[in-house]
Amino acid sequence: MRPPAVARIPLALVTGLVFAVMLIGSRNYGYFFDEAYFVVAGRDHPAAGYFDQPPLVPLLAGALDRLAHGNLVVLRLPATIAVAGITLLGGLIARELGGRAWAQVFAAAAVAMSLVSAVGHWLATYALDPLWWTLIVYLLVRWTRTRRDGLLFAAGVVTALSLLTKFLVPALWIGVALGALACGPRRLLARPALWGGAAVALAATSPTLWWQARHDWAYANMAAVVRAEWPGGAGFALVGVFGAGLLIGVPLLLAGVVSLLRSDHVRPYRYLGVALLLVVAAIVAAHGRAYYLASVYALPMAAGAVAFERWALARPGRGRSIAHAVMASATVASAVSWVAASPVWSPAVAERIGTPPLREPATTLIEGETLLKRLSDEVTAAYRSLPHAERDGLAVVAESYPFAAAVDFHGRDDGLPRAYSGHRAYHYFGPPPEDARSVLWLGDPSPVLDRAFAHRRAVRAPGQAPDTSIQLYTGRTVGWPVLWERLRAQ
Repeated sequence: MRPPAVARIPLALVTGLVFAVMLIGSRNYGYFFDEAYFVVAGRDHPAAGYFDQPPLVPLLAGALDRLAHGNLVVLRLPATIAVAGITLLGGLIARELGGRAWAQVFAAAAVAMSLVSAVGHWLATYALDPLWWTLIVYLLVRWTRTRRDGLLFAAGVVTALSLLTKFLVPALWIGVALGALACGPRRLLARPALWGGAAVALAATSPTLWWQARHDWAYANMAAVVRAEWPGGAGFALVGVFGAGLLIGVPLLLAGVVSLLRSDHVRPYRYLGVALLLVVAAIVAAHGRAYYLASVYALPMAAGAVAFERWALARPGRGRSIAHAVMASATVASAVSWVAASPVWSPAVAERIGTPPLREPATTLIEGETLLKRLSDEVTAAYRSLPHAERDGLAVVAESYPFAAAVDFHGRDDGLPRAYSGHRAYHYFGPPPEDARSVLWLGDPSPVLDRAFAHRRAVRAPGQAPDTSIQLYTGRTVGWPVLWERLRAQ
């Protein structure tokens, strides 16, 4: 059956508005620690792979920084485009499921105002990967209707981009395979175009897999890191529910899940609903990060929008008008709250706005996005307070990768030497040179360094109180190869 027409003008308006809000917000308020790390990794340490992710985002961040160093709007442009793209795809998926203009706009708006835009404020793996997942789902939905096998090959190409962003998309394809076996269409798994696309994905990812193999499959350690950071349970559920958007996102999400599993009009797409439920179950079981859910919102929200539209159209005249008015009012109210919570405002205005209903306020971003610069300024002041004799043969070493990234990103402009760290990917960037006889340590006093150096003292910049998080270690007694392994941390 031919789907309804694409609501070109309404979808263009919604997508354009989302793009404008994200673009304006991208200029505020400073660099998040992940962004600084991605820039440093791709700009100063380009590689086919990294401890904690594939190479696409670091290399992209490094290239954009070289193009326009210090320009947040340019750096975050891919993430801004990703959010707008997911918005449009949400509407197009609703159309493929039989949704008319109301459903297309409703779905697009709901997806845009979910976790998708919250994580899409920064250039990061978790900002781009939801775009690839949503595009794969759209291509599968469209294939289910048209049976055009070129769509399956295209899904394989997009899978390659996803694998170069994060290593999570195999979970989606396993869910799709199990869903197709359980609900049909089983012929999906026998299509040559599907396996041709898989071959492209494997070929594109082979350099990254080779890097991982040469480094003892370093990424495998990230599972333990994530489990420690996200214990799961009620906290995961809370982020997932609030992340969908309580006003329109959660109702659409729940209605969409029920519709995909029970409604006859979307019966051909049931396997995708099963696949996404299996993905969510896998994320919960593995104690994955709750913001991974941003990758799975579009399809159930689109199905929910179509279900609401069908319900409204089934009402008699006045009831239909009331239903449409309620849907429109909920969307407008949610949009007002979303814009109020977006980082489009100056810090002073954001403080005056406070916490919008059912949203995290923009003020929560200010502290996180200004922290790195403040830290770099403190390190710069401490470094410059040292006599020139003590700076000779001095290496800046950080306890954690965000501290090291702060120095390498902001400190480079202030004349600081590069930073080192044994934490996560920074360990693979290598130790200080052997002629580095002393260390300016950023972090709590280190028992490892206490045993490897003769002296330690807190460093105080002129006019500042002693900062116990900045230590000067002198008189090294252990070689860097041995010391570097002792400093290794996840």
